[in-house]
Amino acid sequence: MKNLVISKFGGSAVGIDGILIPSIIKRINELKKNSKVIMVFSAPLTVYNEKQRSLTDIALEIGRRVEKGENVGTEILRKPYQKIVNMIEDKVLQDDCNRIINSFLEKAEVVLAEVLQKREFANETRARLLAYSGEILMSHVMNYVLKSSGIKSEVIPFDVWPIITDNNLESANFLASESSEKMAETEKLLENNDVLSIGGFIGKTVEGIETTYERGGSDRTAADLGILFSKKYHTRIDFEKDSAVLSADPRVVKEELESITSLSYNEARIAGMFGMKILDPIAIKEIVENGVEMPIIITDMGRPEKITTIERKPSEKNGHPLKIVTGKKNCSIVRIEKEASEKLFHSLDKDKRYSEFVVLSPFTKDDIEFTRILFLDGDYVKRNERYILGFDSLASITYNRGVITLIGDEMWRVQQVASKASSRIGEAGLNILNMDAQEETSRIIIVIEDSGDSIEKAIRAVHAERSKIKFV
Repeated sequence: MKNLVISKFGGSAVGIDGILIPSIIKRINELKKNSKVIMVFSAPLTVYNEKQRSLTDIALEIGRRVEKGENVGTEILRKPYQKIVNMIEDKVLQDDCNRIINSFLEKAEVVLAEVLQKREFANETRARLLAYSGEILMSHVMNYVLKSSGIKSEVIPFDVWPIITDNNLESANFLASESSEKMAETEKLLENNDVLSIGGFIGKTVEGIETTYERGGSDRTAADLGILFSKKYHTRIDFEKDSAVLSADPRVVKEELESITSLSYNEARIAGMFGMKILDPIAIKEIVENGVEMPIIITDMGRPEKITTIERKPSEKNGHPLKIVTGKKNCSIVRIEKEASEKLFHSLDKDKRYSEFVVLSPFTKDDIEFTRILFLDGDYVKRNERYILGFDSLASITYNRGVITLIGDEMWRVQQVASKASSRIGEAGLNILNMDAQEETSRIIIVIEDSGDSIEKAIRAVHAERSKIKFV
């Protein structure tokens, strides 16, 4: 079997208005020496109102403004693409690329006109605006950039889109079997070219309606393509970032940071759930659920020799029992009667409501057993408060909670990890509200109040203890 690398480039990897594209070209030329390459793109970054913003965020803001009756055009959406087009030296390719940009933004204008008329920006109109202005357009523009650099490349057009989803238009779910049936044209394109480009985050129903994953969904697109191609190619997924994985977020912790060279699927999924921006945990969930095993590489684009390899069972343990210390703000705790909680869990699973949650230790009040559910997205709970409380009139919700999480499949081999971590948090002047430490989970959860910089202080306190934790 031939080799295939599915390489995902997020907005930060592309840089503001495409400034890092020369580095991408260099990287692709390296990757294609030994493999076919599929490039998955997020929407580009630009500067808007003096702030660095993703074009997806800008498009969403424009859509919401138009929904309120403002007549907002698409010129701001054109800006990053125009700067990227100027990198294309071939005049014919440049002209062709400009026509594509005009065509897509005209479609975006049609969508905005529809939003203005109906005063509604949701579901299909939302998905269409994001598709036409962001990821898909970016993949077309990058295809011209690659061609102008002498690379034999092609773009995957939307009419043969291989990522088929259900009809949950704004938070779609991947349908593997239906997608497999739509792969013929994409496979042919890959056979005839060295590199393909595709927009992440965007899906398509069986009926051809545009859908979107939840934010961060471009990671899922890369995983989905890996699932689809894994039977015909030796496949690996390569996430191009500004750093490989470290033992904590370098924006929070400055001292004693360690490069993490190896993670299990489980460790990476937990880290993603609890605030470490490695990759979307649902991407790993989909790989596991589809019975596929392939290496996932996190590459430091500036120093491609610096990598973190994620495998089902890593070949080495990185020499440390506590791989990562991370934190998550804006969490919520739902206290709900036990029987009602089981109905809630069934509903969440049946409707594929993918907000991440963890079940904490139960408690009893007035002879009634209650379940504690830690939701890792407080905004999700606020949006669905009525739905959640509908399962139990006695349920209650607490917002403004934060979580410090210690991650490592081998932590169970070390004595007193939980007690040492909690002691350091207490010494930092922070109150622990709940702790969950179980051998089977590969993680220790410490819940504190999310106030000011409390989460950052707690992460730094626990990470400072990390160097003293050793295998027995």
